Amino acid sequence: MQPLRIAHVAPVVTGIPPRKSGSVQTMTSLLTEGLVARGHDVTLFATGNSVTKATLHASFPLGYRENPAMWPWEMYEVLNLTAAIERASDFDIIHYQPGYLPLGLAFTRLCPTPVSQTIHHAPADDELALWHRFPDAPFVAISHQQAALMAGLNVVGVVPHGIDTDRFVFNASPGEYLLFLGRFTPGKGPVEAIQIAKRAGMRLLLVAARIQDEDEYYRNHVEPLVDGTQIVYAGEADFETKIRLYGGARALLYPVQQGEPFGLVLAEAMACGTPVAALDRGAVREVVDEGVTGHAFASLDDMVAGLDRVLTLDRVTVRTRAVERFGVMAMVDGYVDAFRTILAQQAGH
Repeated sequence: MQPLRIAHVAPVVTGIPPRKSGSVQTMTSLLTEGLVARGHDVTLFATGNSVTKATLHASFPLGYRENPAMWPWEMYEVLNLTAAIERASDFDIIHYQPGYLPLGLAFTRLCPTPVSQTIHHAPADDELALWHRFPDAPFVAISHQQAALMAGLNVVGVVPHGIDTDRFVFNASPGEYLLFLGRFTPGKGPVEAIQIAKRAGMRLLLVAARIQDEDEYYRNHVEPLVDGTQIVYAGEADFETKIRLYGGARALLYPVQQGEPFGLVLAEAMACGTPVAALDRGAVREVVDEGVTGHAFASLDDMVAGLDRVLTLDRVTVRTRAVERFGVMAMVDGYVDAFRTILAQQAGH
């Protein structure tokens, strides 16, 4: 089929790919490079310190996590997106990866080129009420759970996140610790992870999704529980360190208190052969193959009682299944199908 001319608009948080953490930026980079590898003509609208095989259009040298003077951050997001809108005639489709807000909605009725977007959180009711003012605006969902939350909107496809499975190194001989990797917020469950480790009598490493997460919640609720021996805070990890910690863990703990629409750390851990113990929230059962790559539990008590079942799962099978399900090119092909669906919708109007 004819290659597409695609404007891929990244969040203006950090460079693409991120030097350390940043799931949205990482996914944006993988999708961009995969689209280029499939032969599509891609322009990436991102910060000037981004690295890509696509054509780079940079409105700003750095992102607002790298330059705190970039405030308000929403203005920088709008201006980056606007740069693509101003060149709409150069593209068949403009796809936006917002860090949070689906600011592309404001352009969907004004731009002659279709503007689609992927959001990366579970929207609240008040958000959805606002988005329903644009019922024709196309979205690509990252899970069926997220798509169900967005009922009544124009969800053109469900495409799970992909990861570069070649870079996630398999480890057949892990160490004797559990791992929590995520933001230190109540919804992510770091305190619950500590409770599980203590009750199971196992060592736990806590890794921050980003160093800024050492906020008031961490200081008041997490840090007092860190003893440096059984419960160890390891800070923020760069990519290579993260891979080492994933592969060295007996299991990843994912005791989320608020359901999430995907859970990228689950796929990343499994790609290293590390099984996962997760609370059954959000899209967990779409990511975890029950009894194969991990277990989803109804409660913390169940997770403690069933942790041994997670630790005895075959790590080769965990790795194999993760590679099968979460390879980059499966994600890329899913997005291309979604883009062609959007173009067909437009042609039918």
